[in-house]
Amino acid sequence: MRFARLATADGPVSGRYESGVVHASDGTYEVGVDGRLLPPCEPSALYCVGRNYAETLEQMDYERPEEPDFFIKPPTALVGHERPIPSPTFTDELTYAGELAAVIDRRCRDLSPDDVPDAVRGYTVMNDVDALDQQGRTARKAFDGSAPLGPWLETDVDPTSLEMWTDVGGERRQEASTELMLFDPFEVVSFLSKRFTFRPGDVVAFGSPANPGLLEPGETVEITYEGVGTLRNTVSSGGIGETLRV
Repeated sequence: MRFARLATADGPVSGRYESGVVHASDGTYEVGVDGRLLPPCEPSALYCVGRNYAETLEQMDYERPEEPDFFIKPPTALVGHERPIPSPTFTDELTYAGELAAVIDRRCRDLSPDDVPDAVRGYTVMNDVDALDQQGRTARKAFDGSAPLGPWLETDVDPTSLEMWTDVGGERRQEASTELMLFDPFEVVSFLSKRFTFRPGDVVAFGSPANPGLLEPGETVEITYEGVGTLRNTVSSGGIGETLRV
């Protein structure tokens, strides 16, 4: 089952998503007519794992981690499906990374891998946008608009065996399977839950395969995870403040 959030003239609504329609408690809303899709959750934080595919280690000349390697993006990094990705003036090396992401369903901590399915509301798609030429992960990855997320939440999917692909400007840039992760989604959520108390709506993203190439203004990024959906965003020619006002 899919769930989505929609921005309407009267405020956000949420409900079951089917064939372009959100079925909320107070009625039905057509996407693109009654409003636009919002990120499918409202996290207090986005917990992101890097270096989780062997080909990424080879591309970036990283050593294989002994445990999940993570960083955090703030809620201000969120961008919805088909909303513009800002092109910050402080970077000349803007990159993308197509990632599967879990959305936490309840307040929880100290989970075992077997506990994780009951603690996850569902799965969505994230683009881990990166200003590659900046110093340190916070500067590179935590700026406003650096986490496009969506288009909706899929509840009925096995996250350990999904095919994925990323197209930029119609060119295939990434293609892999979640079977190739060094640490599977259940291991990652369990590991992070030993360190952080998750809140409902928090996001855990599981890393990306190698991502050759940079993003240029005007290019459209489409990230697909089979059985989940396709997240689509176009890079704006404006800076962060200008883009996020659109």
